[in-house]
Amino acid sequence: MTNPTLKKTEKTISELKRRLADIGDMRPGTLTVQYRNPEEKKTPFNQISYTHKGKSRSEYVRAENLKRVRREIKAYRRFKSMAEELVERSIQASRLRCKTRNQRDNTAKKTS
Repeated sequence: MTNPTLKKTEKTISELKRRLADIGDMRPGTLTVQYRNPEEKKTPFNQISYTHKGKSRSEYVRAENLKRVRREIKAYRRFKSMAEELVERSIQASRLRCKTRNQRDNTAKKTS
């Protein structure tokens, strides 16, 4: 007995894995504008802040790199979202497999 919901879930998992493989360059963080003189809001600069391996970090981002860094941050957010969905779908598929297996075992016991 094949469960159509299980097949659909497994197809979604395969699609998510394919999309994850195509995600490209990424990095975590939040991009903000800071000021060297905050009271007067003069001399602004761009800064990325993130936590990696339990350590907080902040780095300057040059103006010529802003577009790339924004793209990498956006890719990281997509990655995190897709990874979360992949875990949810994998749990769902596992439960469906166990349920199908239990139903198959129970049917076999009844016919014996």
